[in-house]
Amino acid sequence: MNWRLSADGQRRLIAAGTPRRWSVGQVLIRESETSDHVVLLTGGRVKVSVTAPSGRQVLMAIRGPGDLLGEVAAIDGDVRSATITALTAVEGVSLTSAEFHRFMLAAPSVTVELLKMVVGRLRESTQRRLENGAYDVPARTARLLVDYAREYGEPVRGGLTVKLRQSELAEAAGASREAVAKALKVFRDAGAVRTNRCSFDVLRMDLLDRFAEGIA
Repeated sequence: MNWRLSADGQRRLIAAGTPRRWSVGQVLIRESETSDHVVLLTGGRVKVSVTAPSGRQVLMAIRGPGDLLGEVAAIDGDVRSATITALTAVEGVSLTSAEFHRFMLAAPSVTVELLKMVVGRLRESTQRRLENGAYDVPARTARLLVDYAREYGEPVRGGLTVKLRQSELAEAAGASREAVAKALKVFRDAGAVRTNRCSFDVLRMDLLDRFAEGIA
C-alpha cells in the first residue's frame, strides 16, 4: 500500500524544508538518538532497521521518494525507534521538530495525510507480523520481493530490480540466510527472479505471486 504524501503535500513540505543529500551507506536517523528532525525523501532509497534483543539488525522496511521519515519522534519527542540508512544516493528536505509542528498547524489538509500515513504504517507493521506467523520462509520471502518490487523496483532488463542484499532480505523475512538462499534458488530455477550481488531482479511477478501464496 502506498502511504506517501500526495504531490501537493510533498510540494508544500519541500517549500518549508532545507535541502539535504546523503551518500550510500550514510545514516539519516539513528535508533535511540534524541534528534527530532523529519526528512521527506525526494530521491533515492533508504532502509529502516531496528535492533533486536540479540543485537542483530532487522530490516523493517524500504522507503523511497515521497516517504516521510522520523515523524513519530518529532511529534512525541521520544527517542528514535529505528535506524534509517541510505541504500543509494539520497536527496530530501529536512525540517526541525519546531518547523514541522508549525507546518502541521498551517497546513491541516497535509496533516490529515500525515495521520493517514502513520496509521497506514501501523497497519503495515501488524500485517507483516501476521505474515511471519502464517507463512513459511519461501512464501514470506516471495511476498517481500513482490512488495518491494511493486513499491520501489526500478526498471531493468526483463523486469524490476530491488537494491537489497540477501542478508537484509533474510532479516526482513525473519529467517536465516541459508533458508532464504534455498527459497531464492527455487525462485531462480523457476525463472521468477535473477539474483545479483547486492540486488534482486524480479522477472516474473505472476510466478512470484504464486510462490507468495504457497501455490507455485
